[in-house]
Amino acid sequence: MAAHQICLQVWLAVSLLTDALVASGQALIASSSSKGDYRTLREVVNFALKVNRIAHKVSLAAILGLSFGSLATLFTKDAEVLRVVRTGVLFVSASQPVNALAFIFDGLHYGVSDFPYAACSIMVVGAISFAFLLYVPSIFGLRGVWAVLASFMGLHMLAGYIRISSKNGPWWFLLQDLEGI
Repeated sequence: MAAHQICLQVWLAVSLLTDALVASGQALIASSSSKGDYRTLREVVNFALKVNRIAHKVSLAAILGLSFGSLATLFTKDAEVLRVVRTGVLFVSASQPVNALAFIFDGLHYGVSDFPYAACSIMVVGAISFAFLLYVPSIFGLRGVWAVLASFMGLHMLAGYIRISSKNGPWWFLLQDLEGI
């Protein structure tokens, strides 16, 4: 349990770092949206997506993967705990790009006041994940809990992407020239 707690703390710290970075973009999006400045809004959204591609899909995951072993020694010196921690390195590192996109999509929705969709999607995604959480850990143990967490963030990211890609949301002005994710 100590090893999984270490993995969880590192996972949360990096995820919340990403969420903090998104907050500034969210404020810029809200400001541009309220002024009707769609050109600046497009630039902010495209920049946020570019930063995600560069910073999180490549560098953050790689840096975290390479440094996780030494990072874990900040929490414990116990050899057995560190051995188990090393089994979680792949999950913690590989899940960060998905987490980053989920947080970025949240920030985009919040920035244009798309709260009803954000609330509804998180309720549906949470209900699906909770259903799996009832059964998967009994089969796979703690690895099952991690799998459900990864599924939750993946579904959360997918829901955000679907809304942004749809023509019935507040994102109609971006559909013409939104750069690829």
